[in-house]
Amino acid sequence: MVAVLLVAMIVAFVLRQRKPAAPTQPRRWPVPAQIDRSDFAGPALPWLVAVFTSTTCDGCARVTAKAEVLASDEVAYEAVTFQERGDLHERYGVEAAPTTVIADAEGVVRKSFVGEVTATDLWAALAECRAPSEPTP
Repeated sequence: MVAVLLVAMIVAFVLRQRKPAAPTQPRRWPVPAQIDRSDFAGPALPWLVAVFTSTTCDGCARVTAKAEVLASDEVAYEAVTFQERGDLHERYGVEAAPTTVIADAEGVVRKSFVGEVTATDLWAALAECRAPSEPTP
């Protein structure tokens, strides 16, 4: 009986050792859920597209170029550069650049992107925020 128990323990130990490592998980960078619109350009406009950037970030210039064309009579746009407005990066817990947020008039972040985003995805996200689709029955 002791021999069987000993063999079972050895087999269990060997099997645990052979178990593959867990797959790596992507890092999820924090994105604010709510912002104070008075911290940004155009606080009276219904929508804000803010891109948290850094001057040392190669992709940030590409994202800001895509985002700034969204500015209109209803959409405020602001590039929030870490070197100039690090206080806002810290206040909202933004750790990665570029981080793009689309916020409504109350400052609720309706869509966000961490990293580079295509113009198509950015435009579609803003369009969806401005005119949400009807829920499917």
